[in-house]
Amino acid sequence: MAESWSSSGIDVHLDWHPESGRTGLAAAIRAAIREGRWQAGAAVPSTRALAQDLGVARGTVTRVYSDLAAEGYLRTAQGAPTRVATAGALPASPPRPVPRDPAPRWDLRPGRPNLSAFPRSAWLAATRRALHQAPMSAFDYTAEAGAAELRETLAAYLARSRGVVADPERILVCSGFSHAIAILARVLRARGAEEIAFENPSLHIYRDIAAANGARVVGVPVDDHGITVSALDSPAVVVTPAHQYPLGVTLAATRRAELTRWAAETGAIVIEDDYDGEFRFDHQQVGALQALAPERVVYVGTTSKTLAPSLRLGWMVLPRFLVEPVRAEMVASGARPALLDQLAMAELIESGAYDQHIRRCRTEYRSRRDRLLAALPDSVLPQGISAGLHLVLQFPGDVPGEMEVMAACRRRAIGLEGLSGYWIGEPQREGLIIGYGAAAKHAFGGATQALREAIFEVT
Repeated sequence: MAESWSSSGIDVHLDWHPESGRTGLAAAIRAAIREGRWQAGAAVPSTRALAQDLGVARGTVTRVYSDLAAEGYLRTAQGAPTRVATAGALPASPPRPVPRDPAPRWDLRPGRPNLSAFPRSAWLAATRRALHQAPMSAFDYTAEAGAAELRETLAAYLARSRGVVADPERILVCSGFSHAIAILARVLRARGAEEIAFENPSLHIYRDIAAANGARVVGVPVDDHGITVSALDSPAVVVTPAHQYPLGVTLAATRRAELTRWAAETGAIVIEDDYDGEFRFDHQQVGALQALAPERVVYVGTTSKTLAPSLRLGWMVLPRFLVEPVRAEMVASGARPALLDQLAMAELIESGAYDQHIRRCRTEYRSRRDRLLAALPDSVLPQGISAGLHLVLQFPGDVPGEMEVMAACRRRAIGLEGLSGYWIGEPQREGLIIGYGAAAKHAFGGATQALREAIFEVT
């Protein structure tokens, strides 16, 4: 059977029988080049390094390299490393599929922040500080609940900025809301809560994740005051109280009290998705629902809207009786955010750079919202404009229809979404969901103008 070898300095793989000697070694290198494992232009190990790893005389390797150079497989040069001279045949991969929905020219898709606003310099500085200060033990297997530094920092930050009742012991770091809802669905099902209610309308992705993890999903109506608490009859419910997604309404104070009272009386769990709670544009502060019932509400926050979705960094603030079951389920799942990102996030908050970034973004998004509203014709009714990164447009009398407006937008390469796709069951209302966070700063004016033209075309 062939043996596998790796050389020092530059790691390579050769299927070589030691007893085959110089001839076998030359054949193994030819095969590596022909099969594309040694690619054209790549440096190969020095004769000394390869001889040491293979346990042969250096002269043997030197003669093999000389023979292969003469055959055109290798290229040598005085004072430079020996390199592969010819291209092999790499294993064929299937062609990359063409995206069904290519990125639009004018990006008004909801649920996306302005990625160009990511605080690169502040994040780099926070990462450097975290690396400099972290003890050696920090690079061992990640703490099951998340880095202690981040949990301690989050406890103070969430209490200060969102009014959350938090301490480090009830905070678990997760990989965003998708991860949180998957974990919670499994934990709640194990405790006998097999049904989870979602606001109707709501984002189908999270409903699908809950269902995939064993939950039976039902919808609960939303009106101008938020979720209709009187219609709840489930052991758990997911809500977006600060800025309902997608309608944009804020859960009224009376409904907040009613919802937490219902949870306390029935023993139900409320899962609060505070996805864009930092971005409120009026002077009416709206804190976290969790503060009203810390032992019945699971608070979930993420960096997906404040920094970038790709960080996959979030946190759950749990009722005390759920901390251990959720921690155990997270350990079983094996998924958790990268330690370095957790430490950098803690540093970003501690330094004040995170608050500064939030305030800059809030100012920019408020300006974008105002510019969008100013560009819209009087024939449309904008809703959900007090907060967040999106608003909903509806047309009086449902004329034109959603599909007609969407078609006009597609003709202009505008990316946005229709309200119809968010309902559980039959759509109850039509409209457009317009995000004003995703477009690059220089492109936002063109995007709003294109949207204005599309609307005027069909009205």
